[in-house]
Amino acid sequence: MSQVLVVADLVDGAVGKPTLELLTLAGRIGDPVVVVFGEATGAVAARLGEYGATRVLTVTDPAVTDYLVAPKAEALAQIAATTTPAAVLVTSGAEGKEVAARLAVKLGSGLITDAIDVAADGSTTQSVFAGSYAVHASVTQGVPVITVKPNAVTPEPAAATPAVESFAVTISDQAKGARIVAVEPKQASGRPELSEAAVVVSGGRGTGGNFDEVEQLADSLGAAVGASRAAVDSGWYPHAYQVGQTGKTVSPQLYIAAGISGAIQHRAGMQTSKAIVAVNKDAEAPIFALADLGVVGDLHTVLPAVAAEVARRRS
Repeated sequence: MSQVLVVADLVDGAVGKPTLELLTLAGRIGDPVVVVFGEATGAVAARLGEYGATRVLTVTDPAVTDYLVAPKAEALAQIAATTTPAAVLVTSGAEGKEVAARLAVKLGSGLITDAIDVAADGSTTQSVFAGSYAVHASVTQGVPVITVKPNAVTPEPAAATPAVESFAVTISDQAKGARIVAVEPKQASGRPELSEAAVVVSGGRGTGGNFDEVEQLADSLGAAVGASRAAVDSGWYPHAYQVGQTGKTVSPQLYIAAGISGAIQHRAGMQTSKAIVAVNKDAEAPIFALADLGVVGDLHTVLPAVAAEVARRRS
């Protein structure tokens, strides 16, 4: 079978759920070959093998972690030149999409971003215009480079025993134009990562700057907390939690929008959520057109009542 390159997304040294989703999609096309930037521990290799990885290629050149995205794109281009993959799959995100774009240019290939499904023939499905249309697209030139939104598919185990191999790369001086000089860990909240969470509770202008009820409901559901651009621009919540066109793109099983009007910029970041619940005092808010369930009411009243009911049923 053809090989399919999967770029691993490791979180604190562990395999992230989006990588397992990519492995499931890659398995439809061919044999998944995972690229790990850095060392791959036995636990990492075993986890990748549980979901179908047949090979694990580690790139330990310090440049791929000491500099911004350019060295990673160069490394992937060199790996692709020796493995001749049927496709390259990358998790959609700020870094993933930039790496994918640079890689596509180097390979002279077509690029598809923010796919929500990939078929056995490499064709993709995208959700566009606030979920109004499903677009089916295929790369017609070169090796397809595809970025896939987290939570697009359910990871399916496919046991394999991958061979772990070190891959030597040569990184050009041109790719070392932007060095990472410091890394500051994000303060732990005990909540799941926003872009990977199965449930997201987001607050907007309607919170009035008080995210207590949003966080309370999120904690009762084991959910991540998000925020609209209006809330972030007002300084009510950190930018790292912004959902939307200029923030993070999420695709959870359940998305709860509290006090968010539903501007197109916000919808672009959450429109592929499997189920959407909106809480807003304005019955004419655009978010209701997208919601599967809409509640017209004050979020400061509605959210605590929902959190209390969730707690009651779990007790």
